[in-house]
Amino acid sequence: METEISFRMATEKDLESIVAMLADDVLGSKRERYEHPLPNNYIKAFEAITADPNNELVVACDGNKVIGVQQITFTPYITHQGGWRATIEGVRTSASVRGRGVGTELIKWAIQRAKERGCHLVQLTTDKKRQDALRFYERLGFKTTHEGLKLKL
Repeated sequence: METEISFRMATEKDLESIVAMLADDVLGSKRERYEHPLPNNYIKAFEAITADPNNELVVACDGNKVIGVQQITFTPYITHQGGWRATIEGVRTSASVRGRGVGTELIKWAIQRAKERGCHLVQLTTDKKRQDALRFYERLGFKTTHEGLKLKL
């Protein structure tokens, strides 16, 4: 990887960059609203995430520039003998660094964070239309072991 990256918890000042990354693909452009000023729903969601000790919004940075993002949610379960699991969501990298290993480093960081939090499992989903993403996660050791279902409200 050419880019030297660091990871930190996102701040409200990062929201514009985060939403821009989320909106910068075929699927995201249809569901996100990257506009100025950002819609208040993004700020409310950020506040809820940062107020919850079991949610972390993490950014990857090259210097002061945000080049990647992911949300990690830590969930306790009665199953697996009361074990905890981590769910990785909203993984995006800036178009300027795609293919340079930033996504790999984001996921490796999340896996390490899950271990630090005592999780026995890391899970994630990706849209079935994202075949490249599916292959990417499989290369990192994730297995397609379950069928996921969603109900839009």
